[in-house]
Amino acid sequence: MSESRTTADFWFDPLCPWAWMTSRWMLEVEKVRPVDVRWHVMSLAVLNENKLDELPERYRELLGPKGWAPVRVVTAAQQLHGDEVVGRLYTAMGTRFHNKGEGPTRTAIAEALEDAGLPASLIEYADKDTYDAQLRASHKEGIEKVGQEVGTPVIAVPGADGEQIAFFGPVVTPAPKGEEAARLWDGTLMVASIPGFYEIKRTRTAGPSFE
Repeated sequence: MSESRTTADFWFDPLCPWAWMTSRWMLEVEKVRPVDVRWHVMSLAVLNENKLDELPERYRELLGPKGWAPVRVVTAAQQLHGDEVVGRLYTAMGTRFHNKGEGPTRTAIAEALEDAGLPASLIEYADKDTYDAQLRASHKEGIEKVGQEVGTPVIAVPGADGEQIAFFGPVVTPAPKGEEAARLWDGTLMVASIPGFYEIKRTRTAGPSFE
């Protein structure tokens, strides 16, 4: 009898280095637990669009107009080529943005499309609001599961009672592998499933370690 599999819905913005590390961990989890990741976009630009003036200057440009480009391209790819391309394009973008240090430039987005085997013409949607309604709907679906006070990533899985368990994070670097990835998954689900559980946090001593 085959083992039943669990779908883990994962909301990400390609801009976020922390979401990137968590997403790499989730790929490891797929190898060691009966879990399939289903990828969705959310947007730090949408999340912060009404409070840009409150942000440090170094974040305003990234989360302002420039912050829309990567997630718009991913959304366009999904709408035109199907859900199955989302994870592939995210991996291509994240590898260039974060691992290779190219950042979310137009050139990096265009080259990520090529890496993912997608049409170069999708880069045209970086500056278009054609699919902003779908982008915002996906963002809303993810953020409403955890509240406006957090960002990306958001993960949601079915609970024992059939209701979804959703949480922000975990924030982890470097991405655990093998049995360590499995233990973090098991522990995260355990604490997230406790009624009334709210938050666990410890001091961060370093930035994300890209692999």
